[in-house]
Amino acid sequence: EISMENQTTLTEFVLLGLSSDPLVQIFLFLVFFVIYLFTLLANGFIVLTIRADFHLHTPMYFFLLQLSLVDTCYSSVTVPTLLLNLLSEHKTISVCGCIAQMFCIHLSAGAEVFTLSAMAYDRYAAICDPLRYAETMKKGICVLLGAGAWSMGFFNGLINTVFALQLHFCGNNQIHHFTCEFPPLLQLSCTSPLRKQLVLLIPALAFGLSSFLLILISYVHIISTVLRMRSVEGRRKAFSTCSSHLTVVGLFYVTGFIQYTKPSSVSSVVLEEMVSIHYSILTPLLNPVIYSLQNKEIKTALRKILQIRKCSSSK
Repeated sequence: EISMENQTTLTEFVLLGLSSDPLVQIFLFLVFFVIYLFTLLANGFIVLTIRADFHLHTPMYFFLLQLSLVDTCYSSVTVPTLLLNLLSEHKTISVCGCIAQMFCIHLSAGAEVFTLSAMAYDRYAAICDPLRYAETMKKGICVLLGAGAWSMGFFNGLINTVFALQLHFCGNNQIHHFTCEFPPLLQLSCTSPLRKQLVLLIPALAFGLSSFLLILISYVHIISTVLRMRSVEGRRKAFSTCSSHLTVVGLFYVTGFIQYTKPSSVSSVVLEEMVSIHYSILTPLLNPVIYSLQNKEIKTALRKILQIRKCSSSK
């Protein structure tokens, strides 16, 4: 329970969601159900393909597998609640449930950004120091980087949750959003505007900016190394291995920074919902699609698996 300044107690929140029109809600339910189903299937295919093909048991694909697992968790934290609310007349969520969902959202987001940082470091090691790549990215190091990404996600969730528990609410319990994410929850608080801006910015800058700087530093070295390559084919191959990762980074960071660093004076429910849908629902679907379309090894492994299953089923 969260106490309010008028000495009453807030026991639940109302998630107003995306629409109050029953027909629109049914349409949205079908759209997001299909998106969620394809997200699970696409990320599941990535995980199974990497696990099944021995040639993909490399650091690069280890982190891609982790990214697919993170995306599956991220989508599963947000979409089921959205689907349930679209079919329910009573769109309430308990305070404990709201705080738990917020923690899981920030855990998943934190794990995602630091997994992307680990992937950038892997590309740096492969392109800038290829002779020592096997030693630099040996299995133990990859496991530590993967565990570190989840640990940073945990601390991101914990800090945001602690900040949320310190907020004061003055009666309004209607969240103009489809999940208990921190920015829309913060808008309900009657805490001073400056303090609200600080509790939103501090974790976002501490975790988001630090992970982004790791990616930026890696790519400064990568680009510098690639531009010094004499072989045009070598440049093309180096850039092709990074293009998928850069696309995924751009999709996630741009929308995430818009949501968490925009001034409090710039407040639009529609904008916030669209931005949130992009990075928490669409990005987990787009990530495996981007890697599948731009990665020849993934496509080759998928074809092998499908051929093997086709042969075994025809016998």
